Amino acid sequence: MTTIYLIRHAQADGNLYRRCQAWYDSLVTPAGYQQIKALEARFRDTHFDAVYSSDLFRTMTTAKAIYKAHNLPLRTDPELREINSGVWEDCTWGELLQNDRESFLSFWRCDPAWQVEGSETFGGIQNRFNSAIRRIASDHPGQTVAVFAHGCIIRVTLAYWLGIPLERIREVPHGDNTSVARLELDGEQLKVCWYNDISHLPDELAHAPHPAAESDAETASRMESSSLYFCPLDLPNAQETYLNARENAWLASHGSMDGFDGDAFLRHAMACYEDSPDSILTAMLAGKPAGILQMDFQSEAEQSVGRIPFVYMEPEIRDHGLGVQLLGQAVSTFRALGRKYLRLRCAPENTFAQHFYQKYGFYKVGEEPGGTGCLDTLEKYIGTDDIS
Repeated sequence: MTTIYLIRHAQADGNLYRRCQAWYDSLVTPAGYQQIKALEARFRDTHFDAVYSSDLFRTMTTAKAIYKAHNLPLRTDPELREINSGVWEDCTWGELLQNDRESFLSFWRCDPAWQVEGSETFGGIQNRFNSAIRRIASDHPGQTVAVFAHGCIIRVTLAYWLGIPLERIREVPHGDNTSVARLELDGEQLKVCWYNDISHLPDELAHAPHPAAESDAETASRMESSSLYFCPLDLPNAQETYLNARENAWLASHGSMDGFDGDAFLRHAMACYEDSPDSILTAMLAGKPAGILQMDFQSEAEQSVGRIPFVYMEPEIRDHGLGVQLLGQAVSTFRALGRKYLRLRCAPENTFAQHFYQKYGFYKVGEEPGGTGCLDTLEKYIGTDDIS
C-alpha cells in the first residue's frame, strides 16, 4: 500500500489579490511563508520516501516544507498543475464577474460544461490528476509520498474519488491553503482517509476559503463586494478627480495640507499618462470607483524596478481589506514587463501605510526627498528566480 499526503500550496498572490492564477506563475505571500513553516513543523517527524510537486513556483516553494527538511530531491510534474484557465489567466475575479458573469458563475460551481478559449475542462483535469496520482503511487509501492498541488484540481478530483459527481461539487468543501489530504492506494483501490485538514495552522494563518454550499446569487454578491477590477483613468478629463484623491491622501499622510503641490503631482501624472494611458487606473468595486493606482513605467526601468507613485483607496472603503488588490494589479503589470522589484515612497509618520506595506512584503531600502521632508523608499521583490 502506498500512502500519499496530498497538500495544497501555501497562500499565493492570486489568493490574496483575488485573481485567476491557474497556470499563471504567482508568488507566495508573506502569510504563505508562515504557513510553510507551520507545515514543516507538522511533518517534521513523518517519514517520506519521495516528494512531488507541480512545476509552478507556489507549489515548489511550499514543497520545501518537506523535501528540504527531509533532505529529499523535489520531483516536478506538470500533470499536477492547476486547471488551465486559458484567456482568463491572471484576470481579476472582479473583471471576470463584470465581463462574463454567467461563465464566471459556471466556473465557480465547477460546471462540467464550463470552458473558455484555451482552457481545460473540469472533467479533463479530473482525468489528468487522477492518472498522475495513480502513476506516482505505482512508482512508489509500499512507500509514503508527499504531493503538492492546487486547490481546484484537488477539490474536483477528491469529488471523483469520493463518488460525488461534479453537479454535486458543493458537497465537497474548499480546502484552505496548505490543507492536507491522506490517500491510501493499494493496486486499483484508492481510499480517501481524510481531507482539508489544517490542524497545523494557527488561527491567524487559517484564511477560510469561500463557502462550498452557497448559491450562484450568494457567490455573485460575495465576489462583487470583495473583488476589484481596473480600467484606465481618462486623466485629461479627470484631473479634478485625481487632484481630489491626491489631496485626500496627503491629508491622511501628513495631517495638514502644508507642502502640498498639486501642480507637481498632476504634471508627473500627465507624463505617466502620455507614456501609457494604462499607467493610471481606476479601481472599480461593484460598478463604482473605489481607488486609483498610478504606475511609472519609465523611472528606474533599467534597474528592473516598477515604480508606484500613488496608491489610493476611497475613504469609505478603507479598512475593508481591498487595498492590497491595487498592489496585486501593480505586481501583475510590472511582472509582465519583466520587472523584479516594486518600489514606492511612504511618509515615515504615516504608520497606517507603513504597516500596510510591510505586511505585504515591502521593506525600507533608503530615503528620498518628498512630502514635508524625507520619505522612506520601500521595495518588494516580485521575481521567481530562486526556489532553492
